[in-house]
Amino acid sequence: MSTFAYMWRLISYRPIWYILNAIVWTGIYLMPIVPGLLTKEFFDSLAGQSTMGYGVWGLIALLLGFALARSASIYIGFITDVNFRFRMGMLLRRNLLEHILKEPGARAIPCSPGEAISHFRDDVDQSEEAISWSVDVFGMTCFAAVSCFILVRIDAQMTVLVFLPLVVVVIAAQLATTRLQKYRAASRESTSKVTGAISEMFGSVQAIQVAGAEERVAARFRELNDNRRKMMVKDKLMTEVLDSVFSNTVNLGTGLILLLAGQKMRGGEFTVGDFSLFVYYLTFVTTFISNFGRFLTFFKQMAVALLRLTNILQGAPAHVLTASNSLHLGDKRTGGGKTNDLRVSDRLDWLEAEGLTYRYPETGRGIEGVDLSLARGSFTVVTGPIGSGKTTLVRTLLGLLPQDEGAIRWNGQVVRDAGSFFVPPRSAYTAQVPRLYSDTLRENILLGQPDQADQLSRALHTAVLDEDVGHLQNGLDTVIGPRGVKLSGGQAQRTAAARMLVRDAELYVFDDLSSALDVETEQKLWTRLFGDRGEATCLVVSHRKAALARADHIIVMRDGRIEAEGTAESLLASNEAFRKLWYGDESSDFS
Repeated sequence: MSTFAYMWRLISYRPIWYILNAIVWTGIYLMPIVPGLLTKEFFDSLAGQSTMGYGVWGLIALLLGFALARSASIYIGFITDVNFRFRMGMLLRRNLLEHILKEPGARAIPCSPGEAISHFRDDVDQSEEAISWSVDVFGMTCFAAVSCFILVRIDAQMTVLVFLPLVVVVIAAQLATTRLQKYRAASRESTSKVTGAISEMFGSVQAIQVAGAEERVAARFRELNDNRRKMMVKDKLMTEVLDSVFSNTVNLGTGLILLLAGQKMRGGEFTVGDFSLFVYYLTFVTTFISNFGRFLTFFKQMAVALLRLTNILQGAPAHVLTASNSLHLGDKRTGGGKTNDLRVSDRLDWLEAEGLTYRYPETGRGIEGVDLSLARGSFTVVTGPIGSGKTTLVRTLLGLLPQDEGAIRWNGQVVRDAGSFFVPPRSAYTAQVPRLYSDTLRENILLGQPDQADQLSRALHTAVLDEDVGHLQNGLDTVIGPRGVKLSGGQAQRTAAARMLVRDAELYVFDDLSSALDVETEQKLWTRLFGDRGEATCLVVSHRKAALARADHIIVMRDGRIEAEGTAESLLASNEAFRKLWYGDESSDFS
């Protein structure tokens, strides 16, 4: 997508707001035309050459009236500009976020979270800036055209000297395009690396301390900042050089015009009013020339922003960024309440996966040709040694990894997009490593969902977290810190379980949920799950005997394939690897 097409698609998202904004600002930029004529008449009246007959005080009153009207118009203009501009920014961020959330988890973003934030902030702002300035350029162009017509009638030679700098500005901007884009891209990239490094450091404080790597990490951070400083200086210097060209060209033209006007006034060719009109318009025309050059700079920088935003799409077409979608600005609902909206016919009776395959691009390893069947109310456990593909299997099934081959069927119907299909109320998932936030325990569990019909209390009980809540300083309102650092490993896992259980899904997928739980707590969790959830269908990754003993069906994975499957009794009789796991053979490499 070209930069112009990108701009046009954003404008087309809310054309009424853009047109209204353009009309208002065009009016604002055209309004000085009348005060200029009134100024001319004012000075002519002082010289006894007035033709309007308003008198000095009448002209002063008109000038004040137009000044107040323009102030009111500018206020309205800010309202229209904000309404259009920030709708564009919200659309870009909404579409970018939606695309990221729809991507399989392992491929969501091609960079660090800090770098992604830079895309959401800086590149979207740059796009807003360029389109917002397009309105100003249109309005100022209209003013330049009208004022040019008036100035030509006064003196064509002087008018040429006014607009000659514009030609220089355009040529300078075009010559600087390649270098400006290069410096802006390098500046954005270095900023992203610094932001990404900050994110990584904050998320790995404990690992850095344990490794005694504070000095090395700080040195690397200083290196990134130094590189950013150099790139920012080059970017800023290039921008300032262009601004200098624009302003100094205008100043040079202004000096030549004033010299020429002085000669003409001495020769009696100009009246005082003509001169005042020319100087009055000159201020706005020179502003137009400078701002036109600035718009060209923003437009070129917008091309860099488009390239960076397209890169984060990872091959998706650029029009994804500008797809027309509702922003729900007038929607007062809090959302999150649609957890039980499945029709009876959509409830899980049978889930099948046939030939499910996913290979990691970097290693070629993964899972190969896995067949899986889950009946309603069943408890299926996937087990196997480290690296056998257990987690890869459940993540591919849920669409968190993009399947290379195979088919998934829900009640016999093919699931086309597993990533968007396997979400509450169809399924809920707890990852191997719980993802918690520096917020209250309540918000970590609900994630914005309203607590309806005591769902939270039931989820806490089922996850064996109710007693722990009573011992926390502020109960459910206790802030648990970044990544839940104020909780123990077992509490963090049970918090993640409660988050999953509060959504009343048809299918629950646990990935090694109980690895940090003691035997008694684990037994309570499975017992309560089946006691509270009735016909809950569970797919569990685990090597723990408490889960294996309860399983209706066990799948033993090895090297990305199913090595054996069946009940615990049948596997104990037929599979050596499972016997080692069951009896805790020290040579077993299960985990």
